[in-house]
Amino acid sequence: MNNKFAERLKELREDMGISQSELAEKTGFSAPCINRWEKNIRIPNIESLFVLCLFFKVSADYLIGLEN
Repeated sequence: MNNKFAERLKELREDMGISQSELAEKTGFSAPCINRWEKNIRIPNIESLFVLCLFFKVSADYLIGLEN
């Protein structure tokens, strides 16, 4: 996965006006995990991607940068 996922995740989170810690609380992930995703250090597994898509109400294709 390219850094488009990292960019989109951060953009969606900031558009909602929530911190990494708040996103962690709402999704069940840890704040350090979200931080690593946003810095493109790690990528989510398919289950985590699914949770993020449901939370932000976007498609996986959008989140990973395959569509606008």
